[in-house]
Amino acid sequence: MEKMFDCIFAYAFLISITFQMLSSESKQPMSLATDRTSLLSLKQHITSDPSLLLSTNWTNSSSVCSWIGVTCSLRHQRVAALNLSNMALSGTIPPPLGHLSFLVSLDLTSNLFHGDLPQELSLLRRLKFISFRLNNFTGDFPPMFGQLPKLEYLNLRNNSFIGFIPKSLSNLANLQFLSLSSNSLSGEIPKEFGRFRSLQTLSVAFNHLSGAIPSAIFNISTLVSIALSHNYELSGSLPTDMCSNLPSLTVLRLSDNRLSGAIPTNVSQCSRLEVLGLSYNSFSGQIPQKSDT
Repeated sequence: MEKMFDCIFAYAFLISITFQMLSSESKQPMSLATDRTSLLSLKQHITSDPSLLLSTNWTNSSSVCSWIGVTCSLRHQRVAALNLSNMALSGTIPPPLGHLSFLVSLDLTSNLFHGDLPQELSLLRRLKFISFRLNNFTGDFPPMFGQLPKLEYLNLRNNSFIGFIPKSLSNLANLQFLSLSSNSLSGEIPKEFGRFRSLQTLSVAFNHLSGAIPSAIFNISTLVSIALSHNYELSGSLPTDMCSNLPSLTVLRLSDNRLSGAIPTNVSQCSRLEVLGLSYNSFSGQIPQKSDT
């Protein structure tokens, strides 16, 4: 399910931004010079490039907009997307990456990047798409993500972030996809998440979260997938009217926690539900039959 969303969102952004590779640095030398400096700083912080993709391609003899993984927008003639996914790169993210002020999409999926993320990434105010999935970033969960007002997609799955999930993420009014699964996050799921109005996927499985699931989450009518399984310490009961406001819910994963109480009798009102995981909890009652209507 998550891979499908990855592909859909990535493809949608490639279409909507209308990326074109350009060689027009002469028109705005200072602007592209800034982007060049930022990217060369990143190159200097990469300690392993087994395929030699960046070391042989990111050079001063060619245009930034022709570099592997870099695409530029026609309108601003600036770097609009950076896609270094699946390149087996190892290294850290330097603060100057935050100077790519026209960046809309940042994809570092499936590499070996590590260390803390610099606060300067909060300067990327145009960002809509971020995927750092399958790396080894560490440190407290960065609250700066809540400062990116246009963000629609945030995937930090399979890293080593610790600490609490910041309440500031609820400021992301346009967020549609949020995956923080497979980290080492602790504390409670922020009740402020109930403010989301566009969220379709919420995945915080395989962490160390505790406390009750905020009932407001079950009022986010846009939700299609909720994955809270394998936290082991989530407790409390489910709202009796859990499915009243979830007309599009397809996936609900709650397994391997400490949830208790009766299984809501209105589960059948989640008419599109296809995957329901309740195992290894302390629920009582029976799962109601799905309505034929």
